[in-house]
Amino acid sequence: MCSLKHAKVNILGCCRITKAFPAKGNLLSQFCPAHLPLSTQTHSKMHQTFLLPFSLLLAAVLWLPAVTNAQKTDTPAIDFSSKGLTTVPNSVFRRKGLLSLRLSDNQLSALPPRIGKLTNLTRLYLDQNRLAALPPEIGALTNLAELDLSENRLTALPPEIGKLINLTHLGLSLNSLSDFPPEVSKLTNLTELYWAGNLLQDIPSDIGMLRNLTKLYVGFNMLSDLPPSIRLLTNLTELDLAANQFTVLPPMIARLTKLTVLILGANKLTSLPSEIGELINLTELDLFENQLTTLPTEIGKLTNLTRLVLEGNQLTTLPPEIGGLSNLTWLNLIQNKLTALPPEIGNLVNLTDWLNLSENRLTTLPPEVGGWTKLGMLILDNNQLSALPPEIGRWTNLRELNLWNNQLNALPPEIGNLTNLKWLYLTKNRLTALPSEIGNLAKLLSFSLGNNQLASLPAEIGNLTSLTSLGLGNNQLTAIPPEIGNLSNLVELVLSGNQLTGLPPEIRRLTNLKKLNLTQNPISETEREAIKRLLPTCEITF
Repeated sequence: MCSLKHAKVNILGCCRITKAFPAKGNLLSQFCPAHLPLSTQTHSKMHQTFLLPFSLLLAAVLWLPAVTNAQKTDTPAIDFSSKGLTTVPNSVFRRKGLLSLRLSDNQLSALPPRIGKLTNLTRLYLDQNRLAALPPEIGALTNLAELDLSENRLTALPPEIGKLINLTHLGLSLNSLSDFPPEVSKLTNLTELYWAGNLLQDIPSDIGMLRNLTKLYVGFNMLSDLPPSIRLLTNLTELDLAANQFTVLPPMIARLTKLTVLILGANKLTSLPSEIGELINLTELDLFENQLTTLPTEIGKLTNLTRLVLEGNQLTTLPPEIGGLSNLTWLNLIQNKLTALPPEIGNLVNLTDWLNLSENRLTTLPPEVGGWTKLGMLILDNNQLSALPPEIGRWTNLRELNLWNNQLNALPPEIGNLTNLKWLYLTKNRLTALPSEIGNLAKLLSFSLGNNQLASLPAEIGNLTSLTSLGLGNNQLTAIPPEIGNLSNLVELVLSGNQLTGLPPEIRRLTNLKKLNLTQNPISETEREAIKRLLPTCEITF
């Protein structure tokens, strides 16, 4: 968690904060809720679009505490955000010693020249307005340390911007700026520069003068190259180049050895330079939606990586060196062309948050996957798996397992070791039976088995007393075991598309059942009436 008073969330498939000014009193997760686990069958599919791929959408959140007595004349901070203002209130200019002024989220189309009289200001927030230009008088605010102009209609910056030599934070994201004026390079005290979502086609070599920069966000522009002087920004810890037009990553990127976050998603990269391995301090590397067919072996040198996003590339294999990333907690390999995983994948023993291998071409899993003993969520839907190795029984911390749309004929009895599972998705496979060990999954909340070939259910299904949702549609069931009555927490039961002629009387014990789907079963009218009497408060569809 990080303390912010103003943040921008950049939806890149991996949600990143793109602008953050420190302050007291508010906390915001570094990643938006789109990356948090969801406890529904559909949430895994949401992860695959994860997460809203590549929309130019940035949302402003949080606030700066407002002044409690607007009549004071010695107020150091004023908050007039979200007031529907079309002009700056005159009262602002009567404040003595004003240090912080927030005018965010209004309808300001211009700033009065007398804005330049607020010479004590150290923080000025003008984001989310309609400003098309800045008055030259802005240059008089030489004490400014933080200036936020994001989400306006700016097409250019006045030369006087270069007089704000004490600026440390400058936010210009989501405007229509096509040029990087040379005056910006005079702001040598800048530590954070946010220029995402503009129309930049190039970055001038003068960028190298901003030696104090630690964060540079220029995603969602039209950049295709970086100036050689970028190598001089040796204090950079975060660099966002997402959604530009890069076809190659220049090797000089290796000079930025302090980088911890590198975002390169939604470009046109076909390969990575071997020098990528020199960025040994990286903790997050995002390469989603490029055209990578291979990864360099040097990727294995990034041993501090905790998050790696490779979604939407053309990878057919992973190098064995991937196993060197032993600190990974999050790995996204959605929508590639992987047919197999190297045995070394099992060395990723610290995977805890999420592993997504959805929409690949995997036919088997190596036994080494048993090393994922800390993993909480594993997404394997839309592959070609015909069997699971018994080593899956070591995934004792797994809470969600998604195997939707594979070719599984059976489940190994070791599935019963996954006693922390809450969500298990096995829809669209070829299962003909369930092992009795399935009854060990007492914490299971949602169990999806639709579109298989199940002819019967084991009596142990009745041990799943935490279930709230059970999907058994489109199988070959001719009867339901009486133990179904033990599922007292069940809210939804889908039995459509089977060969059922009735239900056991124990069904009456499902007092929390709200929805029962029995469509496309050969149930007589007499039996239908009997079922209705057993479940008088349930919505039943025949």
